[in-house]
Formats: sequence, structure tokens, C-alpha cells
Amino acid sequence: MDALEAIFKRRSVRRYVKKEIEDDKVEVLLKAAMYAPSAGNEQPWHFVVVKNRELLKKLAEAHPSGKMLNDAALAIVVCVDKKLSKYKVDMWVQDCSASTQNILLAATALGIGSVWLGVYPVEKRIKDVSEILRIPEDITPFSIVSLGYPENEVFKELPERFKKERIHFDSW
Repeated sequence: MDALEAIFKRRSVRRYVKKEIEDDKVEVLLKAAMYAPSAGNEQPWHFVVVKNRELLKKLAEAHPSGKMLNDAALAIVVCVDKKLSKYKVDMWVQDCSASTQNILLAATALGIGSVWLGVYPVEKRIKDVSEILRIPEDITPFSIVSLGYPENEVFKELPERFKKERIHFDSW
């Protein structure tokens, strides 16, 4: 699947079959995450790969939209180390967003279903995820990506999302 096809076919997939994701594919997902653009090439991210069923269940309970984590093969938690930031403003938000998106697109290209679960900036989610995964105080969890092989064929349909009326040239 090429990059444009992955962009257009990506869907939030919340139902998975009971099948592990191969280690080489997990490495591809993490490599894709680390190849995301970042302001000044600061690459402020860290990743927690969660395969442990009990931890996935705890994350599912802690996140109000995380029910699918109960059946996920694994989750990747994208975190930020603000000490790696070069800027006085929080450019790391865009960096971690791009990294999360790269995971989603790479998963689609590999035939793996995924969902982006926002953690930052909700303080309770940050606290809960940090406690569950024993994330150091100076590291902030940004997002959770739930991953698993889809229960249904989800990458075939292409809904229409292109809206010409939202495009403006040169001025509003």
C-alpha cells in the first residue's frame, strides 16, 4: 500500500481479532513514529509499548474512550520529554501529533487497525497513564495508539471527506 492509499484508507478501528502483532511490524511502527517531522529536529519523544493484558485493561479503565484496549494486541504510548525541547513554546505538541499520525498510517499500510486516544492535555489522563505505566515525573504521556488486526474488512470503503467548500485560495 502506498502512502496516499494509507492516508485515504486509514480508519479508527476498535474491534480486533485475537492475534499478536509480529515484533518486526512493531519495530516498523516505532520507526515510522521516529521518522515524523519535528520542530528543529528536536525529536522529543519516547514510546512505551504495552503488550501486558493487565496493563492494557488498566489503561482501558482509565481512559474514558479506551474500551477497545481490552481486546487490542498492544498499545503504543507516545510520550514527550520536555527537556529535549529547544523552544520556549510547546512545539512538542505538533511533534508528538505527527509521530502519532505516522503510527496510524504505518499501521494501515501493514493491515493493522488503530485508534488514537488523546491523553494530553487532560491532567487526570496524564496522571492515570503515568501511574499505570510508571512513567517518570519529567515525562508526559501524550497519546495512546490502540493496535490490533481488524475484526472486519475496514480498509475497503472510502468515505467522501473532501469538501471543496472548505478550501480558500489567497484569502478567505
